[in-house]
Amino acid sequence: MPQQYDLVVIGTGTGATGAASRCRAAGWRVAVIDYLPFGGTCALRGCDPKKVLVGAAEAIDHARRMQGHGLSGGEPAIAWSDLMRFKRSFTEPVAAMKEKSFAKHGIDAYHGHAKFCGPRSVEVDGEVLEGRFVLIAVGSVPMHLGIAGEEHVITSTDFLELDRLPKRIVLLGGGFIAAEFANIAAQAGAQVTVLEQMDRMLAPFDPDLVGWLMEKFIEVGIDVRLQTRVTAIETSSDGLTVRASSNGKHELFKADLVVHAAGRVPDLEPLDLARAGVTTVKGRLALNEFLQSVSNPAVYAVGDGASSGPALTPVSSHDAKVAAANMLEGNHAMPDYLGVPSVAFTTPPIASVGMSEQQVRESGVKFRMQSEKASSWFTAKRVAEMTYGFKVMVDEETDRILGAHLIGPHCDEVINIFALAIRKGLTAEDLKTTMFAYPTATSDIGYML
Repeated sequence: MPQQYDLVVIGTGTGATGAASRCRAAGWRVAVIDYLPFGGTCALRGCDPKKVLVGAAEAIDHARRMQGHGLSGGEPAIAWSDLMRFKRSFTEPVAAMKEKSFAKHGIDAYHGHAKFCGPRSVEVDGEVLEGRFVLIAVGSVPMHLGIAGEEHVITSTDFLELDRLPKRIVLLGGGFIAAEFANIAAQAGAQVTVLEQMDRMLAPFDPDLVGWLMEKFIEVGIDVRLQTRVTAIETSSDGLTVRASSNGKHELFKADLVVHAAGRVPDLEPLDLARAGVTTVKGRLALNEFLQSVSNPAVYAVGDGASSGPALTPVSSHDAKVAAANMLEGNHAMPDYLGVPSVAFTTPPIASVGMSEQQVRESGVKFRMQSEKASSWFTAKRVAEMTYGFKVMVDEETDRILGAHLIGPHCDEVINIFALAIRKGLTAEDLKTTMFAYPTATSDIGYML
C-alpha cells in the first residue's frame, strides 16, 4: 500500500527544503527523498565548500601582492590538508542537521534513489510514496563528456574532497568551475592548465573584463588554452595524458589529475520521467510559466532541476517560493529573474547583473556607458591589485541601470547594489546621491555612473 502524502519532494537542497517547509507549515503531509547526503549541492558539494577554499586562495594572493608594500617574510603557502579539514568543519555537520530539522518539523525523510512509477507515485528502495503533488528539486550533475578515457576524470565534487593536491592539474572547460578551481589550485602551488573549446573563458561575463582577468591568470601562472578540444585521456607511467586538438594541431598535456569542469546538467536521468508522463525538451523539463510540468499537472520543479532561471542558489530559493505558492493556492505565481547577480569567485572575483553590452546594443535602447580599467583607484591600489574595473550601462531616457559588470576587490559584494537597483527600478541618480561609507568599494559606485 503506497504511503500517502500531499507533497513528495525529490531532493534536499535549497529549493527542496524551501518548498517542503512552506507546504508543511500549511499543514500538508510532506516527504523528501535523496540518494546523497541531505543538504544539496550548495551546502555540501558546491558554493559553500568552494568559498572556503577560495578564502585561502584570496589570503595567499593578498599576502603576495603586499610583499614590499608593508609585508615581508617568507613565501605564504596553503597547507592543503589543514584547509580541507577546515572545509569539512562546515560540510560534515550539514546532513545530520538537515535530517534533524526535517524530523523536528514533521517532514518524513527517505534515503535512496527516487524513481517515478506513475503520474503521482515515486518509488524509493522498494517503497512507494504517492503525493497529490511531486516536486523535482534534484540539482545537477556533470554532463557526459563523450570522450575516450572519461573514466579517468574526477568531478568538482571529488576535487573538493582531495586530501592531497597533485602537482600537475588539467581542467576541462572554461566556465565557473574551471576558473575558480584553477585559481584555488594555482594559489596552492599546483601547475594548472585549462583547456577550453571556445574562444574565451567565462562566456556569461563581459568579454573585456574577462580579458583583464586573463592577465591575472597569466600573472599567477595559469596556462589557458582556448579553442582546444579534448579528444582522449590516457593513463601513462607518470600519470595521465590528455590528448587535444587545437587549430588542426594535435597536442599532449601531462597531468597528475584531470578535472571535469565542462558543464553540468539536471540530474533527471535516474527518475524514469516517462512513467510519470513528464516530458523533456533537449534534456530539460518542459515546464509552463508556473514551474509546472506541461504534460503532468501534478509535477512541479525548482532550481537546477527546473532550469528555468540561472543555475544559482538564490534562484532555487526563489523558485521554491513560487512553486509552493502555486501548489498551495493554485497557479498564480511566476518566477521573476530580473536583476539576478552572478559571480565567479576567481582571484579577484568577476561579477555581472542585468544586460550585457551586446544585448543593450541589440535592444535599440538609447544608453550611456561608463567603462574603465581602474587599477589606480584607491580600492585597488591600497591592496596592490592591478585587476580592477567596470562597465555600466544606463538607459538615457529612464536613467535606470541596464547592466553592470565588475571585476576586482569586493566586486562580489558591490554587484548586489546594482542588482537591487535593477530589481527595484532605482535610477543612476538614486545611486549617485546615496551616501555610502568611505573608503569602501561601494563608495566607488558613484564614479562608475
